[in-house]
Amino acid sequence: MDRWCGVLNVPLHPLARSCYRVAASLCLSPTSKTLIVPSENAIFFGGDRVAGTGNEVIERLSDLQNIAEILVSKIGGSVNAWVIEASDFNGPFAVYKDFIPSVNQWGEPKLYCPDGYPASGSIVSLLSSFLEEVKSHIVRQKALSTPGISTSHFSQPKILIFGFSKGGTVLNQIVTELGFSDIELSRDELMEEKKISMEEDIHIVPRTKETLLTSISEIHYVDVGLNSPGAYITDDGAIEKISKCLTQVDNGIRFILHGTPRQWRDSRRSWICDEKDKLVDLLEYEAQRSGGKLQVCEKLYFADRSPDLQMHFEIIENLDVS
Repeated sequence: MDRWCGVLNVPLHPLARSCYRVAASLCLSPTSKTLIVPSENAIFFGGDRVAGTGNEVIERLSDLQNIAEILVSKIGGSVNAWVIEASDFNGPFAVYKDFIPSVNQWGEPKLYCPDGYPASGSIVSLLSSFLEEVKSHIVRQKALSTPGISTSHFSQPKILIFGFSKGGTVLNQIVTELGFSDIELSRDELMEEKKISMEEDIHIVPRTKETLLTSISEIHYVDVGLNSPGAYITDDGAIEKISKCLTQVDNGIRFILHGTPRQWRDSRRSWICDEKDKLVDLLEYEAQRSGGKLQVCEKLYFADRSPDLQMHFEIIENLDVS
């Protein structure tokens, strides 16, 4: 299978004053050169910028396109991989203001609030805008006389969300929105929605925040951490509501917490491990009540090494997504 790969600067909406750098590796038909409906969309949110380390490993694993290709190699060739960098930075600090309105100037959230569903709505807008840009690029490269997308089946691709380092705050916001949403569509209802509307892009990425939230099958926290509390969500109400919702639908959700000694054994920021442990406890409790619809596991990497910055990035290419 061929792939379209590239990095684009994409506005969240036409009037936006800033753009997001987004890298993608998308399934492409080798014969028709049209974008193919993926089995899954893997969406990865990056963290703060780290520059001037002189470390080749850190620099390689800070590259958005490299991360996209790593995700494809880990998950499979039928996946679309999207890697999103924050649109705003205060020095090295990523600020996901569109996704989490409560963040301060350093990109640290004061709270996670579901009102308006800013994270899920922003993802839908950003991926849709990116697709429009990709189709234009394909046409300009004369791979197609007119843009096209292959819609060979009705099922909406599953969504795997990854949050790396500060990117985990976006996951917390999504979990909050998922927990306090009134969305209870089943897979059958989603399929019926696709049959009713045959617009081409609906099969590649979610067209609505409702479809996005109901398509999430895995949530991966990847060595997340902050210089203040809030790295992991510890709202028992949100987790309880997700568990209750899952008992009423066909699909389930896996939470996978990936970590290194860099974050989980940092004595100067002990709240990171405390929050992680509390989230795991909440998820394990609700997993028992959900009838297996909610699953959780935690994975520690480089356990025998002393904490350093390189392992914080190395975890990306060592991710076990099984």
